[in-house]
Order: sequence, then structure tokens, then C-alpha cells
Amino acid sequence: MSERSRALVLEEFGRLPRLVERPVPERQPGHTLIRVRSAQVGHLDLNVVDGRFGVLPDLPAVPGTEAAGVVVASDVHPEGLAVRFRGGGAGLKRDGGWAEHAVVRDSAVVPVPEGTDPALACCFFSPAGTAHVAVHSVAAIRPGERVAVTGASGAVGALAVQVAARAGAEVVGVVGRPAKLAHVPAPAKGVLAGDLSADAVGGPLDAVIDTVGGPALSTVLGLVRGRGRVALVGYTAGREFGVDLADFLLAEVSLLPVNLMTRGAEVAADADRLLAELSTGELTLPIERYPADRLAEAAESLRTGTAIGKIALDF
Repeated sequence: MSERSRALVLEEFGRLPRLVERPVPERQPGHTLIRVRSAQVGHLDLNVVDGRFGVLPDLPAVPGTEAAGVVVASDVHPEGLAVRFRGGGAGLKRDGGWAEHAVVRDSAVVPVPEGTDPALACCFFSPAGTAHVAVHSVAAIRPGERVAVTGASGAVGALAVQVAARAGAEVVGVVGRPAKLAHVPAPAKGVLAGDLSADAVGGPLDAVIDTVGGPALSTVLGLVRGRGRVALVGYTAGREFGVDLADFLLAEVSLLPVNLMTRGAEVAADADRLLAELSTGELTLPIERYPADRLAEAAESLRTGTAIGKIALDF
């Protein structure tokens, strides 16, 4: 093809990709060429950009592990079909979605209903799937339980609040900044992380969905009743935390990791329903949108914790 296409190309780990023009990538058998409309900017993507993830691409490379658009050419997907993609090594082992055109494995391409907002299509799966798995499969939240969700104004946290409340739990939404209290979804009670105490959360917690890690995890562990559960989803507030092992053993609190990368197939059956509920407003997911040439602003919003919900690049 002689057509040109813009792409954010990562040339050096630790520096943001540069927006360049290049030829539209060639499609190989078993792959689909997609005209990208929107691409997610997530913590995983920035970890790749920083060279701090376990799987890193050979450089130069185009990051972007999740994106949405329309099919340009494929052996299995009809031209013009609205789709999203994730997996198949996109943004990790091969060029991903931070580009106007992306070539991805056929198996990584999933149709979405015509008219679906591309930003929602590329942003919903990880937070909605993670929240669903954390609440139902890992923490096994039951009606009447008192549950705290940390990072409750973030994408996963806000959805975990909503999913836990729909499961019949009494939910406390924990945030790190006063400005974020207004973004804790109803019906959760908003609490500042600095004010965490048994009184602030209404008594011993039965379970926690922790989306931030770091020092907050140490604090919230001490508020969980004996034999309660903590589902650990993320570590945006720090990759390490301290715990008194004697107290931890006495409490018998289960600390349970949530890794959507190993549970994608488990969530796939629920994905269409979750997307439909988000499209109709039954569930809500705030999305900050930036044009591709404002990646630096998007990354800063995510890194500093000021972002509300997910972040998407508009192509």
C-alpha cells in the first residue's frame, strides 16, 4: 500500500514514543488489518514504555495492548466490521494499537456491536473483566458483606464498587485525594485513605478489593476480620508493602492475586453483557480522551493519579 499512517513508535525504553508517519503495515496470512479509532493507555502500556514489564518488544515498536476500530482487510473478519483487539502479543511481542493501522492475529480480534463507542470498546474489557473476576471468582463477595474497594474512583475500582454493590455488599470506596471523593460511585460510602480506621469503614471488613497496593494494602489488611479475603488487583501506589507476619498469621486473612491475563477466557463469556451494560449506562466507566499527539498529557494524567477512569487515545 502507498497510503501513509501515523504511529506512536517507541525507540528507547524510558522515553515516550514519538508520533511518526510510516507506510500502512502489510497484512500477513492469519492476521487482520484494522483501522484504529481509539486505543487504551493503561498502566501495563506505560510499564512496557518504561521497560519495566516481564515481556518487552524489540525496538523500535508500537505499544498499545488494547484498541478498537474497523476491519480493513482479513481472511476471516468482514471488511468494515467494528472490532476490538487485545492479546496475541499486541503491544508486547509485536506492534500494538497506538497507531492508525494495526496488524493483529485473527484470534485477537473480537467483533463489537455496530455503533459502540470505540473508546469504550477498547477500554472496557480489562477493568470490567477484572472487577467481575475480583468480586465474583476471587473474593467471592456475598450479600450483606462489608467490602472496601481501594482506588474507588479509578477504572477497575469504580467498576468493582458497582459490581460488589450489585452483589448485595455494603461497599466502602477508598480514595487517596479529597477531589476524588465525588467520583466514588453510588451507593458506596467514600473514605480517604488517610482516614482509614474501623470506625471510618463501619466496622470489620469481610473483604477488600485492592486496586492500588503499596502502603494502603498494609493499612487495609488490619481492618479485615479473621478469615476475611483481600483480592489484590494492582499496585499503582507501590509494588511493595510491609506486614507484621505474626499479626497476619493470627488474623488468617487470605491475600489473593487477581491476574486477568490468566483469566481472559473465564471473563470472555461475560464480556458482551458487560459491554452492553456499559453502553446503556447500567454500569458506568469514565474515560478521558486525548488526541494521539497529546500522549504526554495522557501519560502524565495516568502516572500522577489524577486520571478519572480510563484513558484513551483518539486516532
